[in-house]
Amino acid sequence: MELTVVLCTVPDVETGARIARAIVEERIAACVNVVPGLRSIYRWKGEVQDEPEALLVIKARAQGFERLAERISSLHPYEVPEIVALEVSGCHGPYLAWALDATG
Repeated sequence: MELTVVLCTVPDVETGARIARAIVEERIAACVNVVPGLRSIYRWKGEVQDEPEALLVIKARAQGFERLAERISSLHPYEVPEIVALEVSGCHGPYLAWALDATG
């Protein structure tokens, strides 16, 4: 499949919107949903953390993942941002065509 969905947590909605706007304006991503209200519990530097976050759900070209990951990393405030690509096994034709056009 030509499309991928990438998940990326951010510290807040404002940071997420800033990253989302940049990667959409630069045509690296077709669309980004900024989902507020996450609570993330994870281990960091030997300590268990419990923090509020927001989630970016990014739709982009699969072959552009490395460029997308590099750009997110350059904009992201975390030392090690979560950037996880999910394989898309199917996509409605008109949406796929739009997404590819938006990133082409």
